[in-house]
Amino acid sequence: MFKLIRQSVLSTLCLAVLLCAAYPMLVTGAADAFFPKEAAGSLILRDGAIVGSALIGQPFSSAKYFHPRPSAAGYNYGPTSKALAERVRASEQELRAERPEGVLPVDMLTASGSGLDPHISPDAALMQVRRVAEARGLSPEAVEKLVRGHVEGPEWGVWGEPKVNVLRLNLALDELR
Repeated sequence: MFKLIRQSVLSTLCLAVLLCAAYPMLVTGAADAFFPKEAAGSLILRDGAIVGSALIGQPFSSAKYFHPRPSAAGYNYGPTSKALAERVRASEQELRAERPEGVLPVDMLTASGSGLDPHISPDAALMQVRRVAEARGLSPEAVEKLVRGHVEGPEWGVWGEPKVNVLRLNLALDELR
């Protein structure tokens, strides 16, 4: 019986070293080697201070900045929720100030699945150009050029739609002045 206990303890220790130390170190090393930006958390630094992560949506409400999608963090609405319908109507009324006519970008009315999406559609960013330019005293052409320069293509050129990272765009906007 002592032999079986010894084998069990040794097996447990070997697996613990292998699965709790060696494997995580191997995966972390591979991530650092092949995806260094993502492995570091895609943190964005300015003057040596962390200003945010490019992978997590940041709240911006000032007229001087591009606004992100509505956030679903902290609440969970179902598709038939009255509260969701009211929130979408309120968002639509606010957005009509920027685009009185035509179709509003759906991503500015609906939250992402996680509620932390850092991206908006190029159309949603372009819709906000006039407001941001006026609030900053910039020409709409300069702000539009900045937006178009921050449009990211689909992942690996295949998956998804073109998008604009709101945090990166707003940081570049701050660099204009």
